[in-house]
Amino acid sequence: MNTIQAILIAIIEGLTEFLPISSTAHMVITSAFMKIEGDAFTKYFEICIQFGAILSVVVLYFKKFINFKNPAFYLKLIIAIIPSLILGFLLNDFIDANLENPLFIAIIMMLGGVILLFVDKWFNHPIITDENDIDHKLALKIGLFQCLSIIFPGLSRSASTIIGGMSQKLSREAAAEFSFFLAVPTMFAATSYKTLKYVKEFGGFSMDQLTTLLIGNVVAFVVALLAIKFFINFLKQKGFKLFGYYRIILGAIVLICIATGIIDK
Repeated sequence: MNTIQAILIAIIEGLTEFLPISSTAHMVITSAFMKIEGDAFTKYFEICIQFGAILSVVVLYFKKFINFKNPAFYLKLIIAIIPSLILGFLLNDFIDANLENPLFIAIIMMLGGVILLFVDKWFNHPIITDENDIDHKLALKIGLFQCLSIIFPGLSRSASTIIGGMSQKLSREAAAEFSFFLAVPTMFAATSYKTLKYVKEFGGFSMDQLTTLLIGNVVAFVVALLAIKFFINFLKQKGFKLFGYYRIILGAIVLICIATGIIDK
């Protein structure tokens, strides 16, 4: 993976991390199109820059995250992340295998798209409109929904948690914001685990690799800052249907590319 490829992947990550279209799927598909070798560093890079994008949430919601007088906020995130930590650890090899499978991801992309076509009709009577009204039990339920994105790479962590929140009577905006907040400890844990694993197996990073990681994280961070604002405004006005159509079309294109040999299975 060269620098230009790393920047392109980071831009795609920043654009898609908070949208219900699966940033992981987009990075895998992009890497497949560009014929980037799926070596250990490339796989680590695609995890690491997700944390770079997630840091944009801390900046945009700085007062929320740096408010030690509100321990309830941190406790809800801890409760919500526990299912993902357990499942991610137990299914690590299974997850890695499916992340390398464009066919599996394309199918999940399309199925997830079908669900998004109907979400606004299914859950159109919210009761909870503020993240502060989410209790511990509800936080745990949303955390369980997040596990679906671990079992089915390409489903989208964002889509899983937002739809999960809406199914529990959260408004679209409240569900989206809690999904953003939950992404921070989730990706911090994933990046930390993958970093320790990579260092243990390969002894560390070369200077070129560190430079690539720095560039990727900075690009993903900056692009994600813009994407979050766009997504919240779009979600308020339009809902999920357009994202559903997008997922179905993209999944179909990938399947065609696989069938014609443009993308390897």
